[in-house]
Amino acid sequence: MFEALTLLLVANGTPVLAWKLSGDRGAWPLDGGFIAADGKPLLGKSKTIRGILLAVLATGLTAEIFGLGWLLGMSVGALSMAGDLISSFTKRRLSMPPGSQAPGLDQIPEALLPLAVCATPLGLQWHEVVILVGMFWVLEVLFSRVLYSLHIRQRPW
Repeated sequence: MFEALTLLLVANGTPVLAWKLSGDRGAWPLDGGFIAADGKPLLGKSKTIRGILLAVLATGLTAEIFGLGWLLGMSVGALSMAGDLISSFTKRRLSMPPGSQAPGLDQIPEALLPLAVCATPLGLQWHEVVILVGMFWVLEVLFSRVLYSLHIRQRPW
């Protein structure tokens, strides 16, 4: 379970660290600035190609270090980023600005999607998936506050 939780934290922490280290350099919006039919951004400018690619690569590298294989790690990273994009898309449809707080919506899709899809290769039972989603939620909230106090995150959530 430790490895699965670590993979989730790496996938979701990498874009934040990339922003801190690189700022706006190379931070091209994944949605290309597209405005949906409802007049709102599809995802928003904070979801970048750089962040997605680095998250997938870093998660793959971490999984390889754990002996889980880079392909499984990249799958977890990609699915976690897909869950994060689902959250962003949903928040834009609900007229929530980028970076706004949405407890649960900000954590559950990016943890549940990769854990549900990759449960078997990660050696997880369904009750462990549920526990890990809860653990990720709590740790993500705590780490976000710590990273904010260290001036690594822009917001404490």
